[in-house]
Parts: sequence; C-alpha cells; structure tokens
Amino acid sequence: MAKKEYSFYPGCSSQKGASSSNMQKSVETMCEELDVTLNQIPDWNCCAASIGYGGGGELPRLALSARNIALSEEHNTGQDIVATCAACWLATREASERLHDDTGLMAEANLALAEAGLKLKIETPIRHMVEVLIEDIGYESIGQKVKRPLEGLKIAGYVGCQTNRPFGIDGESFENPMYLDKLVGTLGADPVQNYDRKVQCCGGALAFSEPEKSQDMIKTIIESAYDSSAEMIVTPCPVCQMNVEIYQDRINQRHGTQFKMPVVYYSQLMDVAFGRSAKDSVLDGQVIKAKKLEDIAGK
Repeated sequence: MAKKEYSFYPGCSSQKGASSSNMQKSVETMCEELDVTLNQIPDWNCCAASIGYGGGGELPRLALSARNIALSEEHNTGQDIVATCAACWLATREASERLHDDTGLMAEANLALAEAGLKLKIETPIRHMVEVLIEDIGYESIGQKVKRPLEGLKIAGYVGCQTNRPFGIDGESFENPMYLDKLVGTLGADPVQNYDRKVQCCGGALAFSEPEKSQDMIKTIIESAYDSSAEMIVTPCPVCQMNVEIYQDRINQRHGTQFKMPVVYYSQLMDVAFGRSAKDSVLDGQVIKAKKLEDIAGK
C-alpha cells in the first residue's frame, strides 16, 4: 500500500487526558498499520464547534477554523486536512465553504488573520478520517490488512448526526448510511441489520444543560442495539461515544434498565483486527469494557 500523508487537525478532545484521547491513540495505531502519516497542524486552536455558537458571533467563530486552515496551507502545503472528531470536521468544513462562497466574509477573516501574519487561500479539501478510509484506502485494502478477524461479534454501526448531516459521506444515504456496516463486515464481524437508530442524535451538549432529555435520546439508541441483538456499538464520533457509554448507569437508575453495552471507535475495531494488542487499541480506556473485543485482542 502506497504511503499517504495528510494535514491532521486533532481537535481539543483528543489531547492527553481529554474525553477522546483514547480515540487519538487508536487512530495513530490504525494509521501505522495502513502506512498513513498524519502531520499535525502546528499551533492549532479550538474550532469553536461548541462555544462559538454560544455568543461568540459569526466572524470570530469562522475565523478560529480559518486560522487552522491557514496554518495548514502554510506548513502542510498540498495536503488535505483530515479530522477525526465529527464536530471539528463539521466546523472546519463549514468555515471553508462559507468563506469560499462569501467574498466579503473572506476579506474580513483575512483581515483578522493578518494580525497573526496569516493569509487564507481556501485551496485545501477538509475531510473526515472515515472519508480517507473509504475513498483513499478502500474496503478491499483494509480487508487485506486483517490478521485477526472479529468473528462472532455482532456490532451496531452508530453513525450519529454530525458525520451524517449536512455534509454526509459521499455516496451514502442520509437516512441509512452503510459505511460502518461495510467496515464491520470487512473486519470479519457481523453488522446488525436494520439498526433503526444509527443516525439518531445523542443529545450532544444537551447532556449538560438538559441531561434527562439527552439520556432519553441515548436510551433509544441503546435499546435499538439490544433489539437488534448487538453485543457492541461502534461509532466515528467522540461525543456520541462518550454520551452513549458513560450515561448508561444513570439511565439504568432512572428507568430500571440493565444496560451494559460497550461503545467503541471504528479505529479500535480496526486495530484489533489488524493484530494489535488491547493496549495498542486503547481498550483499557473504556468505561464499559468491550470484553469480547479484548478476548480477540488477546489471542
């Protein structure tokens, strides 16, 4: 497989000790196996995906992502920008498209960036890591890397909302995207059929402001997985992973349920299937242990 290089925007939640630092490490392991190099954008900043909507205003919010794009264009010239966080990808791609289509807003953003000695060109595609896997590497090449098929695992592919709308993954249905199902099958596991909550919102930051509403949304996501006989949920989104995993205890207390459904990242599935250890796959970072995946990793 030919070596591939990308300009990498990791995002705030990937930092050491943050909520999706385990995703970051598992993606690094995955990229080692796929011969992919991620060149981190120097001095990157928050994309303003959350706080930017809380009163920061349109230009400051877009300018934060514009700064990351400008830094990438300066330091990682010619490399597509890739994000693993759904919110970071969404915010950065929105900023790129909005500024590209609005010359007045673009001029204002560049005026702000000039204070830091930067100039935005908007010549760089903004991509999600899932797009790289599907479009640049492909299921067939991924399948060729499988050393330890995930046989016997029945997995629900939970896409969530941010990787699905408004942009989505090219060629996929908005109502029933199939790329996680295809990836699960490629790795030797069994994707659950007709998982009807695969694009249901988990509530996002509503988990903090109106927790009961968010937990009720999460409850339907988990119930649907159980109803489909899933043993595990896989997702591409850090917020989805966090919310659907860590609030199961509270949902159990409120509703008398007995949920204990592991929620993992696609990169962790790939790491194990590629023959890497449970430690390399960061399975020790799970709140709800993915015991069956750990067992396969230990073989």
